[in-house]
Amino acid sequence: MIAFLRGRILEKHPNRVVLEAAGVGYEVTISVASFSHLPADGAEASLYIHTHVREDTLALYGFVRRDEKQLFERLIGVSGIGPKLAITVLSGIAPDKLVAALRANDLPALTRVPGVGKKTAERMVLELRDKLEGMEAAASIPQASPIEEDLVSALVNLGYQRGPAEQAAKRAVERTGTSNSFEELFRQTMTLLQR
Repeated sequence: MIAFLRGRILEKHPNRVVLEAAGVGYEVTISVASFSHLPADGAEASLYIHTHVREDTLALYGFVRRDEKQLFERLIGVSGIGPKLAITVLSGIAPDKLVAALRANDLPALTRVPGVGKKTAERMVLELRDKLEGMEAAASIPQASPIEEDLVSALVNLGYQRGPAEQAAKRAVERTGTSNSFEELFRQTMTLLQR
């Protein structure tokens, strides 16, 4: 069973990525959250993998963060939720908001996700509410602001590594706020990266 892949991105789309590892191209279904954290085509990336096997299918589902994979595996344990719907759920609601909605029995937040009706949302709450131990990490991960995401995307496209780019963008926004223009924030982020 494949549990982890590291390799070069051959192509990526919001719902899938083709990752070349040891000369083999693996097509992996991903969530929008994982897509937004992947570097550009041609760069190296790592994914935690859930291998889903049925009599007629072998499918790989990939996640940049281990906690997102754990949440996915808990979702597919709910009766009536398969891997495709679980990926849709993780693409439609951030992991921290999903954990909070499940704990608070917030059905309206869950039913806003395409494909999740009232009965499915009720089943999710009923079956997962008490199985979220260890999901505090997912619930406490701060989400980057849209301007930070734009800054990071621009820096990654210029060849910077995603981790340092995220830290520099966060520091630049914390120092000056989002009232400055994108260009000004970008210059400040570049200065922070060069230190």
